[in-house]
Order: sequence, then structure tokens, then C-alpha cells
Amino acid sequence: MPHLVRLYIKQVVIGFALSGIFVAGLLWFNVANLWHLVSSSSAGVLAVLMMFVFNGIVFSGVQFGIVIMRMADSGPDDTGGKRQPEPVRQHATVPVPVRGDPRAMRRF
Repeated sequence: MPHLVRLYIKQVVIGFALSGIFVAGLLWFNVANLWHLVSSSSAGVLAVLMMFVFNGIVFSGVQFGIVIMRMADSGPDDTGGKRQPEPVRQHATVPVPVRGDPRAMRRF
């Protein structure tokens, strides 16, 4: 199996594990009276399952993104060094035509 696929599967498992901990914490601490809503409804199991799956998708995507961004190779010659000065920008002055001035620009 390619290294990147193995890495992705590992991060998905970690993300869904974090989702399980997160949803269990939401129910345990009864955030927004969620435990009562889930336990007193006939569709409570479906709601918990949906929270677990959707949070798992988000957490695994974030987990994979963090791992990929941390894989950047800084290289041996990335020591900083001196920055090049930015070029000085000068603004050109444009004459504004005045009505009745014979030197004014004409539109064609």
C-alpha cells in the first residue's frame, strides 16, 4: 500500500476516534441539554450517529491537513539570510486637463 494512502487511513482513524471522544464529552457534560434530547427522542440514536459521523469527517480532514502541512521540507540551505530590499515605487504625475485650456487633452 502506498505511503500516502496508509497515512490517510491512519489520520481518518485518529479523526474518528477524536470524534467519538468529542461526542461522548458533549453527551457526558450535557451541553445544551443534549443528553435529555437524545435519550427522550425516538431518533436519538440516529442523531448521535450523525454527530459522530459528521464530526469524524471534519476531524479526520483537519488531522490529515495538519500532518501534510507538517511534512514540509525546510532544506539545508533555508537559513534565512539577508532580504533583498523592496524597490522604491514612485508615482507619476499626470496633468489634469482644464476646460478652456488649449493644451488640454482631447477625447476622440
